[in-house]
Amino acid sequence: MSAAVARLLFYPTLGYNLLMEKVSSRRWFDRVDETVIVGALPFRSMTSQLVQTENIRGVVTMNEEYETKYFCNSAEEWREAGVEQLRLSTVDLTGVPSVEKLHRGVDFALQHRQQGTSVYIHCKAGRSRSATLAAAYLIRLHCWTPEEACRKLMKVRPHILVRAAQLQMLQTYYQQVCEQSS
Repeated sequence: MSAAVARLLFYPTLGYNLLMEKVSSRRWFDRVDETVIVGALPFRSMTSQLVQTENIRGVVTMNEEYETKYFCNSAEEWREAGVEQLRLSTVDLTGVPSVEKLHRGVDFALQHRQQGTSVYIHCKAGRSRSATLAAAYLIRLHCWTPEEACRKLMKVRPHILVRAAQLQMLQTYYQQVCEQSS
């Protein structure tokens, strides 16, 4: 049921995000550190800016296929631009990235960190699904608690919204990467 509702609400909520970027202090994307940028849908028109100005060589797409079909680069188009795409499809509005997806996404970002390139982690609005993965990246990098990681993200991108179920998954991730390694 929630996937159907997310699909139904996709265009109205995308329109809302576009409006909020124009009439509020929200930005389409924000840099978290030298490697990770969290943002909303990377429209095709943004490709050269992301590649040339932001040094993006990796994109983590947290969206389902239908969300990116008409507006964003396909995996092939990203490849042609010199960018590797990792798709970790997660349902909008109510979806929670699995701990496996968090591991895959963080490993991807850390590979780019080692190469000195940047990764654009996105969902539709750059608020929940992508923020959850960016928080996992900060947890792995600094062994911060989920709350500390989310506080850091909120300083950079104040409109993030990591829900209780996502926070709980981040707690599981934190236990796996920080508590078991100590």
